[in-house]
Amino acid sequence: MFEKVLIANRGEIALRIIRALREMGIRSVAIYSSADADALHVKFADEAVCIGPPPSRQSYLHIPAIISAAEITRADAVHPGYGFLAENAEFAEVCEKCGIQWIGPQPHLMRLMGDKISAREAMSKAGVPILPGSGVIEQESDLHAAVERIGFPVILKAAAGGGGRGMKIVHESKRLLGDWNTGKAEALAAFGNPDMYMERYCERPRHIEVQVIGDSHGNAAHLGERECSIQRRHQKIIEEAPSAALEEETRTRLLGTAVGAIRNLGYRSLGTLEFLLDQDGRFYFMEMNTRLQVEHPVTEMVTGLDLVREQVLIAAGERLSFQETRRPRGHSIELRINAEHPETFAPCPGPITGLNLPGGLGVRVDTHIYEGYVVPSHYDSLLAKLIVHDDNRQAAISRARRCLDEFVIEGVHTNIPFHRRILADPEFRSGDFDTGFVARLLAKPKA
Repeated sequence: MFEKVLIANRGEIALRIIRALREMGIRSVAIYSSADADALHVKFADEAVCIGPPPSRQSYLHIPAIISAAEITRADAVHPGYGFLAENAEFAEVCEKCGIQWIGPQPHLMRLMGDKISAREAMSKAGVPILPGSGVIEQESDLHAAVERIGFPVILKAAAGGGGRGMKIVHESKRLLGDWNTGKAEALAAFGNPDMYMERYCERPRHIEVQVIGDSHGNAAHLGERECSIQRRHQKIIEEAPSAALEEETRTRLLGTAVGAIRNLGYRSLGTLEFLLDQDGRFYFMEMNTRLQVEHPVTEMVTGLDLVREQVLIAAGERLSFQETRRPRGHSIELRINAEHPETFAPCPGPITGLNLPGGLGVRVDTHIYEGYVVPSHYDSLLAKLIVHDDNRQAAISRARRCLDEFVIEGVHTNIPFHRRILADPEFRSGDFDTGFVARLLAKPKA
C-alpha cells in the first residue's frame, strides 16, 4: 500500500481525497497556487507545496511543477481528483515514467476515451448502441454529405471536447455551415483542437450515466446509474441515484452493457459511461469519463462504498473490495452550490462573511469554504455539494428542500434560490423531465 499520495487538485475534491487517505492511514500532500494559500486542503493535508501563481496554467495545470512537488515530498502516487489534469493521458504517463503510481485508469484508455470519435468506435465494437454519426468533418463537402446521410436534426460536437463547449444543435441547412465554423473556433479555443464530428440529435432525451469499476485482476462491475438530466448549458446542476426514468428491464440491459464495455477494454479504476435515453426507452452511448465524477457522492450514499478508497486500492494492485452487485438503497440527490448570481448565473467571487451548513440524518455537505474564506476568481465557481439520502425520491426531495432553507452563505451570491425553484417545480417533482428542463423553467414567469 502507498505511504504518501499527492493530490493534484484543489477545493472540495482535494479535501474529499485527504479524508479518505487519512482513514486508510496514508499521508497526503496538497499542492496549491498562491491564491489558495489559506485553503482548507492546504491546512488539512500532512504536507503542502506551493506550485505557482493563481493562473491554472502556471499552477494546477503545470505538469513539471506538480511532478517536482511529488518528487521532493517523495510521494508514492498521485490522485488527480476531477477537472484540471484528471483526464490528461500525458500527465498520467509522465507520473508513471517518474516512478509515481497514477491513481486512475491506463493512459492509453484515457487517450482512447478522450477522443470522442475513437470512443464511439471502440464502444460500437464492444456492442454498445451509438447514434448515427460521422468521423472528423474536414471540409464543407464532408459536412453536407454527413447531414445527407444522418438527417436533421443533428448535433455538432468537438472531438476533444466536453462540457458543451463547441456543441451546436442544427435543425436546418441554412445554419449548418455557420454553426460548424463557430463550433470549430470554440473547440480550438477551449481544447486546442478544432476537430468536429456530427451525430443524429436525440430530441428531449434523458442523460443517464453508469458508474463502472474494474481492477487489474480482470474483475469488472457497475455501481448503478445516476440521473443527470438537470443541467444548464450542458453543465450538470442536480444529480440523482437511481434514475426514476428507467424500467427495470431497461436498467438491467443498460448496466450489463456498461460492464461488458469496460470488461472488453480491460479497464482498471473508476469510470463513468454516459448515455442518452430517448423517449422510447432506447439508450445510446455518449462519452466516457475516465476519472472520479463530481457527482460520485450520490452513488456512495446508495451503495455504502467509498469510491475514492476503491480507486486507491485498485491503483495499489488490490482486487475490488466487494463481491456482489451493490443494489441501491433508497434515493440520493446532489445539488451543486455555486458562487454565481441566481438569475444571471454570472460568477461571484469574494469573501464569505457568514456561513451555516445544513445537517441532520441523511445529509452530507462536501465543501472547502469557511467563514472568512475568499472565493477566488481564477477557478470553477463550485462552493459545495449538498447531498441528501432518504428511503425514496419524494422523501429525498423534501429533505433537500429543508436543507436549502438551512444553508446560509453570506457575502457572495449563490444559486441556492435557483435550486429552491427547481425542487418546487411540479415537472421536476414528478420525475418526468429531460435535458431541456432548465431551459423551460427559465422561460416560465417566476411565481
